[in-house]
Amino acid sequence: MPLIFYSVAGLVAYLLGSIPFGYLLVRFFRKEDIRQTGSGNIGATNVMRSGSKGLGVATLIFDVLKGSCAVLLCGVVADRLGLARDVRADGVAIAALFVVLGHMYTGWLRFKGGKGVATAFGVFLALAPWAALAGVFVFALVFAVSRYVSLGSILSAIAFPLFAMMLPHAARTPWAITVLFVIPLIVILKHHQNIARLMKGTEYRFGKTDRNTRTTAA
Repeated sequence: MPLIFYSVAGLVAYLLGSIPFGYLLVRFFRKEDIRQTGSGNIGATNVMRSGSKGLGVATLIFDVLKGSCAVLLCGVVADRLGLARDVRADGVAIAALFVVLGHMYTGWLRFKGGKGVATAFGVFLALAPWAALAGVFVFALVFAVSRYVSLGSILSAIAFPLFAMMLPHAARTPWAITVLFVIPLIVILKHHQNIARLMKGTEYRFGKTDRNTRTTAA
């Protein structure tokens, strides 16, 4: 039973995560391909930069929700099946990892997607809400000072697992703890181009006109 539960949890979470809301919303409402605009990213930041603040906010909300829903749905199913606490925790951790991977590597867009920041936040909000809110504070502080979305995302990703280990949250199994560190790590790795530009001083600052430079903000 645990192996079947883990497999289904991972598959369903991946499929949920792979729904490219940013792409779909811009395609439906503006008849445009968001991948041909700005950074080419399907995430909320690029949707906002394209001139659609409303669609950007909607993308952010839906991407957060799919992360939270994958985790919460897995937990509900585990409870209904009467699975052991450790099995439940590991299944939820698998769902958390695969919903983020689904967003980053969606099969509907040739396994290209977003950087997973909003979806990861949704996951963290369900797994460790106090740590997630602390991460939001770090992001807000860094963004307010620097105006770099990418830098705020990276530093909040670094801070989250530290907060998660200090603050109370759901059951901790070795796998569940590992995922708390793995998800922030892959989010940071997804920002490797941003990190290179930050070091060169050429990264896009949110709110500034950037018509000639193709960037990959979070």
